[in-house]
Amino acid sequence: MQFPVTITNIHGEKLTFLRITKTGGGEIIEVENEVQPKAGPPMHIHWRQDECLTVVEGKIGYLVQGGTEQFAGPGETVIFKAGVAHKFWNAGTDVLKCKGWISPPDNIIYFLSEIYKSTNENGGRPGTFDAAYLLDRYKTEFKMTEIPGFVQNAIFPVVLFFGKLAGKHRKFKDAPLPVG
Repeated sequence: MQFPVTITNIHGEKLTFLRITKTGGGEIIEVENEVQPKAGPPMHIHWRQDECLTVVEGKIGYLVQGGTEQFAGPGETVIFKAGVAHKFWNAGTDVLKCKGWISPPDNIIYFLSEIYKSTNENGGRPGTFDAAYLLDRYKTEFKMTEIPGFVQNAIFPVVLFFGKLAGKHRKFKDAPLPVG
């Protein structure tokens, strides 16, 4: 893969994957992001990955599931540990800019690229088949906790079944194997 890789979504998030670096503890993927006011990803879990963001400009709001909202400004760092549900957003009025890393890289570039692409193509939410397919394929790596359990456990399997019959999965033919 050739770096940098930049992805954007219509909600005002821009994420750039800069490079993969080897460290004493394995590999990290270095990232930069820009988030427009009030934008940010929904509550989610990276089952295998730690995520670290250092605020360069602006104010980040963040929440770990079960906790209270917290905030950080320029020079402050927020770490989300693997397996912990979390979300963050731009809590200021100017663009939030952060630098950081995700470790290990696993399939984060592919997964988020496809989610952003589907979100952009479907007016702000990933297409139902795309979400069902990606969350099922990469369930050992990622979970979107804001999708109701009924949708994930009852609706998504039906959507997957009929979507595969219709050949919708072919667009993911080059999807990397899940990790874990």
